[in-house]
Amino acid sequence: MIEVTNLTKKYGNHVAVDHLSFRVEKGQIYGFLGPNGAGKSTTMNIITGYLAATSGDVTINGIDIKKDPEAAKKCIGYLPEQPPLYLDMTVKEYLGFVAELKKVPAKERREQIRLVMEMTQIQDMQERLIKNLSKGYRQRVGLAQAILGFPEVIILDEPTVGLDPKQIIEIRDLIKNLAKNHTVILSSHILSEISAVCDHVMIISKGKLVASDTAEGLQQMMGGKKGELKLTVKGSQEQVCAALAEVTAGAVMTCREVSVGTVIAAGKVTESATLTGEEPVSGAQQDVLTSIQLEITGGTDIREAIFYALAEKRLPILEMSLEEKSLEDIFLELTGDDSAEAGSADEAEDMTEVWEPDEESEKAEKEAQQTSKEEAAENVTEDPVEKEEA
Repeated sequence: MIEVTNLTKKYGNHVAVDHLSFRVEKGQIYGFLGPNGAGKSTTMNIITGYLAATSGDVTINGIDIKKDPEAAKKCIGYLPEQPPLYLDMTVKEYLGFVAELKKVPAKERREQIRLVMEMTQIQDMQERLIKNLSKGYRQRVGLAQAILGFPEVIILDEPTVGLDPKQIIEIRDLIKNLAKNHTVILSSHILSEISAVCDHVMIISKGKLVASDTAEGLQQMMGGKKGELKLTVKGSQEQVCAALAEVTAGAVMTCREVSVGTVIAAGKVTESATLTGEEPVSGAQQDVLTSIQLEITGGTDIREAIFYALAEKRLPILEMSLEEKSLEDIFLELTGDDSAEAGSADEAEDMTEVWEPDEESEKAEKEAQQTSKEEAAENVTEDPVEKEEA
């Protein structure tokens, strides 16, 4: 569907996209993830033909965006981070204008506009001027224009910016529905956004693709199903560790004993807890609990084995929870120090090459212009005879 090969974009000496290559298959939702300044928006703009690459190739449905940009763009619907809206138009007028630009057949325009307004839930706003809409509704109008014409590929750059929690859930559902008939590329630096809707995750760092897989595949790639298993067991540390010795072989285990007692005072029952070695609460009947943390690696789930091992020794499990490496942990591990560098880059993907001369440069420029004028005046000689003849 989309193939990007050795894509590079430079702004002066700054490399925003560095020999980026990836392939997007049909009918899936791809999450394009990276910190600010990593090159996400620059890549999006190059794929959609809004920006020229320094080098590299982009093909959409086999069409080279450089050789036949019009045919390639017909396959794409694009919502940039700032929706391209005409504020003095009504929503309906604007979508009609976009339909004409996209060359939607005249007999299909009214029905397509009705459908995209229904999909983005802006029917009630169709007669209102866009400048009077809230940011959330403007974002919806921008999404409607991207869907209009029903292109095969829909590219969304931060589609839920400015939306309230209810609207975010609705847009996520819409994106999932779009994937039934379209390929969707979703750019974001919000991890929950990517994990909630995407089938495939691509992580970009310093303009390079550092990972491309499903969320589960990334977990395996970053050291398997590594996580932390936490248990609270009724029993002494010695009893619990002995019961789990065989089951937890190879895992890093830390234990801590906690004494929990029931205190009866003034007719009320309350609970107290003390670490082993501390003085127990007066009047309390003490029960010893052991808190355990296990660092586990690999695809084997040992929770069932732990349950049976402790049940055999009649040591009740009061609590058990597994915390696996999240997409956020993977993201931070892969992107490293990008956040600090992104600050100095200041969103490199939004850069424009603007040169602002300092005072000395302006002075030198003016002197050079004045000298050129004087030299030109000296070189111009007027022949009186030729003047008379003229």
